[in-house]
Amino acid sequence: VPERPDVRDTIDLSEPDHQTLWAESRAFGIGIMRAFAGEKLNVASLGNMTPQLHVHHVVRYAADPAWPGPIWGKLPLMAYDAAGVEAVRSKLAAAGIEGFILSPDA
Repeated sequence: VPERPDVRDTIDLSEPDHQTLWAESRAFGIGIMRAFAGEKLNVASLGNMTPQLHVHHVVRYAADPAWPGPIWGKLPLMAYDAAGVEAVRSKLAAAGIEGFILSPDA
């Protein structure tokens, strides 16, 4: 997401930033769908609790417990342990997606 102060929604971005956001979102979405062999990609720009613009990319599977509804509020959150973080990093690296901050505390 472009690091721009006081931007709450995608419509608040300049036209070039808006185009860059969605081009990068598409590239990231393709990469994570390949990395995690997803059946459906959900992309959402929610931000009611955290109003600074951010975009969620969620790889979905018909067998996931929240299917077909949204993932939010369905199950308790569970943090990744160190091994889980490393497994995700490895899949992202294999798909050519690197450089994201991913830790058990994030």
